[in-house]
Amino acid sequence: MTETALTVHQTARPHGFPTAGHFAFVESARPEPTPGTALVENLYWSVDPYHREMMDGDFALHAPLEGRTLGRVIESRDPAFTEGEIVFHRQGWRTHAVVTRDEARPVPRFDGVPLSAHLSILGGTGLTAYVGLTRIAELRAGQDLFVSAAAGGVGTATGRLARLMGAGRLVGSAGTAAKAAYLTERVGYDEVFDYHAGPTADLLSKAAPDGIDVYVDNVGGEHLEAAISSLREFGRIVRIGTLAQYNATGAPYTLRNLPDIVEKSLRMEGFLVSNHRAVQEELYEFVVPHLRSGRVGLDETVVEGFERIVDAFLGMLRGENVGKMIVRARGRA
Repeated sequence: MTETALTVHQTARPHGFPTAGHFAFVESARPEPTPGTALVENLYWSVDPYHREMMDGDFALHAPLEGRTLGRVIESRDPAFTEGEIVFHRQGWRTHAVVTRDEARPVPRFDGVPLSAHLSILGGTGLTAYVGLTRIAELRAGQDLFVSAAAGGVGTATGRLARLMGAGRLVGSAGTAAKAAYLTERVGYDEVFDYHAGPTADLLSKAAPDGIDVYVDNVGGEHLEAAISSLREFGRIVRIGTLAQYNATGAPYTLRNLPDIVEKSLRMEGFLVSNHRAVQEELYEFVVPHLRSGRVGLDETVVEGFERIVDAFLGMLRGENVGKMIVRARGRA
């Protein structure tokens, strides 16, 4: 058992796209649990788009960063924790963490389902997609969807879940032709366009000539404008993220068709998945049987080694992942 610990700190606020120079690895003695806590050795780390937004002011400088993490309890000073059990917590971007029961929850183990799934389709990523489809969009069988950034963690989960829910035509956008092929061949999308190939409105109109009922928005900007034009009457927009603006340094994109929201009786709603934790068990019940049967696969890009967590984060922002970007401790199966 290692006697030292590593944490990642943010050292400066980025202007535009962050670099490795905005982070520092800090070594210290391994923390010791106090009464009512447990020491967790982290095994899997999630790097997510929302971290980029938090870098602009929510993350404290020169302090350990937070993030979704799976780890093993290696020392417990609280009977609520059992040494050896796997827990989920949010003290990520570090090799070890001291947690209380309020800060960590046991992770259920499902036969035949890899542990990493609890950071992808069974974790916050999948829960975001599930809540977006069931609570916000109120998706009904046969309805047509458009999903932006469809090759990312939420985009792949949305595609998988929408197929299980009986969606009609499923259209997505992605950053490369290879990602588009993956989504149509592996995930279940009917058509995916490379958004670099032309104006998004033209590409979407060609991919969904009869319009769409639901837009799951991970991007904002030009994609949102195109979706508003393509939505049918009483269509719904599920706002999840604004990737187009995370690293922008100029003025945000101005939507030119906002009157369509009124004229077509559209509904646009955003949400935070943290307000829907009560849906977690429902997600397990819905998805786990399909993971076990093989009907649903895992869409994950796994980077080996905690020392590469910054590289993984920056790679995710550059779109180098397909599905959820996850960092795994070396030697972990």
